[in-house]
Amino acid sequence: MSQFDPQAYGPLFAPLLAIDRRRPLDAGQPNAAARPALEKISVEAAFAHAALEFGQAQPADRDMAACCIAAVWLLHDYLDESHHISQEIDTPSGSFWHGIMHRREGDFSNAKYWFRRVGRHPVLDRLGQRAAERAATHGDERAGQRLVTGGAWDPFAFVDLCESAVRGQSRDSDLCRDIQQDEWEQLFDQCYKAAVAK
Repeated sequence: MSQFDPQAYGPLFAPLLAIDRRRPLDAGQPNAAARPALEKISVEAAFAHAALEFGQAQPADRDMAACCIAAVWLLHDYLDESHHISQEIDTPSGSFWHGIMHRREGDFSNAKYWFRRVGRHPVLDRLGQRAAERAATHGDERAGQRLVTGGAWDPFAFVDLCESAVRGQSRDSDLCRDIQQDEWEQLFDQCYKAAVAK
């Protein structure tokens, strides 16, 4: 996977993405300093640069653009605000963000419900490969085997692994946080590129 570059996503997203994206597995603590910028962000404002850069007056896909907005609220640990947006997006990517939010909220069964609605998302194969690499780096081949079955990412196994880490029943918290960061970055990138039809 190439390095995630906050500057690649336009002038409004860039400063909001230039933080530690390795978030807690739980709800975390909302970043009050980012709230004013988050409240100003809208699909129109966040993707206005696309008119110049890609020659389009509107995002190519408004749902994917809205997914990006839900994602930045989630990145700054504003789960309710992220949830309010993602629950209105009836697409696999909207369900993906919805599932991540519920997993971080600690509503693990609800997270699995939303991951069932995701289906075969383009991010899953890349995420499975990256998770296996992360597990090997952490020296936890068994976790990698649980998370990747037949080369395919298992979001339900990841929910279970995160739940056991949050409840102190495993020592996989660092691995889960690394994978969660990869998940967030890959999904955001996928949504952004679809929004601008890049």
